[in-house]
Amino acid sequence: MRIDLHTHSSSSDGTDSPAEVVRAAADAGLQVVALTDHDTTAGWAEAADALPAGVSLVRGMEMSCEGRGADGLPVAVHLLAYLFDPADAAFARERERLRAERTTRLRGMAEKMAADGLPIDPDALMAAVGPAAGRPHLARALVDAGVVGSVDEAFADLLRTRGRYYVHKADTPLRDAVRMVAAAGGVSVLAHPRAVARGRLMDIGQIGELVADGLGGVEVAHHHHAPEDERLLRGIAADLDLIVTGSSDYHGHNKSVVLGEFVTAPEQYERLVAAASGVEVVTG
Repeated sequence: MRIDLHTHSSSSDGTDSPAEVVRAAADAGLQVVALTDHDTTAGWAEAADALPAGVSLVRGMEMSCEGRGADGLPVAVHLLAYLFDPADAAFARERERLRAERTTRLRGMAEKMAADGLPIDPDALMAAVGPAAGRPHLARALVDAGVVGSVDEAFADLLRTRGRYYVHKADTPLRDAVRMVAAAGGVSVLAHPRAVARGRLMDIGQIGELVADGLGGVEVAHHHHAPEDERLLRGIAADLDLIVTGSSDYHGHNKSVVLGEFVTAPEQYERLVAAASGVEVVTG
């Protein structure tokens, strides 16, 4: 069984629609795929309706959080939330707040660029984004305008954290996020916690602290993790009895990684499903 537990659609910052993601998963030989758009469940229904025979859908989300950095300062951390009840009131309110933060931030960055004379139309940009606005939308607009040659170049230069055009957004404290996912019957998994290519890293010691709050697992196999990172994370997961996942973090044409490039072991997937009580896996 081939299982990919981290993908994105056009409901956030991917280029494929939710329906296209699940069809592409079938074409890639996956038996299980999770849709984990940023701070939204908007793609769940479309993905479930388009699910090909023989493919199971894990409904999830990637949540924008703020943890403790290795330097002791706040750092952005992503938390994967699986099989939670989307109707849980507290969690639903927090997702709505996060999406509002995303919208305000993206418009602010676009307006800064326009004021500097860059060929970006903030109104047109915001009209084109999906339910969860993000910097990749602006990166693609910069590519389309010929300002940069690629999405990666946009992030390395114009969209970098604390760069000229950067606008802060207030993410959910990581401990609060883990507790919210657990209260909604879901399972939380830290996303790519050693992805040094993304910038500053979280304090690895915080993983152990989060277990008491309900943390379920750690994403270990990921294209931004070096072999030594995987060994470190597998050791921590074993010591703390956490679920170990692997996944592509697929974004369609926005990234070169392909569906199923990294996968989750079946026994780890079974642990994740058994630990959830929010919603069930949908089977095609």
